[in-house]
Amino acid sequence: MNFNFELILTSIFIFSFLCWLANRFIFEHKDGPIEFIASLASVLGIVLILRSFIFEPFQIPSKSMVPTLKVGDFILVNKWTYGLRLPVLRYKFFEIGNPRRGDVVVFFPPHEDRYFIKRLVGLPGDEIRLVSGVLYVNGEKVKQLALDIEAEDSRSVVMNEFLNVSAHTIHKRLVPTQLSLNYTSVVPEGHYFMLGDNRDNSSDSRVWGPVPAQRIVGKAFARWMFWDEFLSMPNFSRAGWIH
Repeated sequence: MNFNFELILTSIFIFSFLCWLANRFIFEHKDGPIEFIASLASVLGIVLILRSFIFEPFQIPSKSMVPTLKVGDFILVNKWTYGLRLPVLRYKFFEIGNPRRGDVVVFFPPHEDRYFIKRLVGLPGDEIRLVSGVLYVNGEKVKQLALDIEAEDSRSVVMNEFLNVSAHTIHKRLVPTQLSLNYTSVVPEGHYFMLGDNRDNSSDSRVWGPVPAQRIVGKAFARWMFWDEFLSMPNFSRAGWIH
C-alpha cells in the first residue's frame, strides 16, 4: 500500500490548526487533549512549509539510477526550483523556472501516484531515439565515453554521457535490451521524457510515456547519507552533489 504522506501531513496540520482556533477562541486555553493537539500546529506548519516549498528528503529504493544513485542513498530534492505548487493539489501558483535537459527529477509517473526518480533527457517537442544503446536527441547523437570503472556485472559498461556541457555517468549493457535497441518517441507539449541512468534496468518513459509537467515534484541536487540495511550503520561516504 502506498501512503500519500503529503496528504496525511496536510490533514493533520489542518486538524491541529482548527484545534488551536477552538482552544484560543472557544475553550479559552483550557488544559486537555485539545490544547495538546493545538500546540502541534506551529511545528506541523513549519514541517509542511519546508517539505512543500523548499526541500524534501527521499530514499532511493531501486537500482534504476545506478551508478548516479544507489539503493540506500538518501537525497534532498529542491521543491522550488521549478515553481511553487500547492501541497496535495499540485497546482503551480508561482513560476520560477522550468526543468532542463540533464536534471535528475523526482515526479509522479503518468500511471500511478508513487514517487519515481529519473534523468530528464527530453523537453517538450524533442524527438528521442535510442539505437543500439546510444541516445539521440533531435537527430543528434549524444556523446558517450567508456570509463575505466568496474560495472555491476561483466555484461555491462560504465560510461560518461554528455547531455549538457557537464557529464553524468550511466550504466548500460554491452548488448542492449529491446527498449534500448530501437526506440523512437516525440515528446508532447507540456511533457518531459525521463530515462534511468541504469539504461537497461529501468522502468521509465520508454515504458509508461512522457511525464506531464504538473506531476513533477522537484530537482534532486544532493546525496546526504547512505543506509542500505536496517541493522547497518548509516554513513556519509557518498555525500555530495548530484550531477
